[in-house]
Amino acid sequence: MYNNKKVAVVLPAYNAELTLKKTFDEIPFDIVDEVILVDDASKDQTAKVAREIGIKHVVVHTQNKGYGGNQKTCYDSALKLGADIVIMLHPDYQYTPKLIHAMTSIIGNDLYQVVLGSRILGKGALKGGMPMYKYIANRFLTLSQNILIGQKLSEYHTGYRAFSKTALEAIAYHKNSDDFVFDNQMLSQIFMAGFEIAEVTCPTKYFEEASSINFKRSSIYGLGVLKVSLTHFFHRLGIIKSPIYSK
Repeated sequence: MYNNKKVAVVLPAYNAELTLKKTFDEIPFDIVDEVILVDDASKDQTAKVAREIGIKHVVVHTQNKGYGGNQKTCYDSALKLGADIVIMLHPDYQYTPKLIHAMTSIIGNDLYQVVLGSRILGKGALKGGMPMYKYIANRFLTLSQNILIGQKLSEYHTGYRAFSKTALEAIAYHKNSDDFVFDNQMLSQIFMAGFEIAEVTCPTKYFEEASSINFKRSSIYGLGVLKVSLTHFFHRLGIIKSPIYSK
């Protein structure tokens, strides 16, 4: 608990058996009440390892639902358990669980309802080994998104996020894509619902076992991100009405 608020960490997992224990061992259980792992039909022993290391809540998709589909199950499961603060942490050990204290305190003290762990604040991304083409694409997309959405985030593409129950219940995340663009649709919905988003500097690591999408998938993702931003822009002006913003 943190300030009498129940804290849940959700782990959207796919083929994470090699890095799951490292991630789990750094979770600060002095404040974290529940850990939920959702295995998106992994081809390895992710679910088995999760149970062996003591994760009580393990949900296994019998068919792969995609990154966005995995997160939908994560948030549904956390809210069902009564979580007041939900931290989404990738189990590939790319992001450090040691920031959970900082992210939780921002929401737990009612400063912001959403917090992102930013790889771009400071020099964490390139120092951690982010490929240069991904860094350049990240900067271009973030600039475009800030202009179209009317915000000033350092990045929209981090996989390290914390949400209050209030924020999750205010948006229709089930209407979003099951693919990677889910992340950006969710941030767009949060801004459209009137919430502000805090960011904390987050070191990151790129290594062989860490999950990553290839150039082709990255390109599809980038086009999807621009589409989300344009949709947000035209919806805000009242030119179109997108169903993802209706709760």
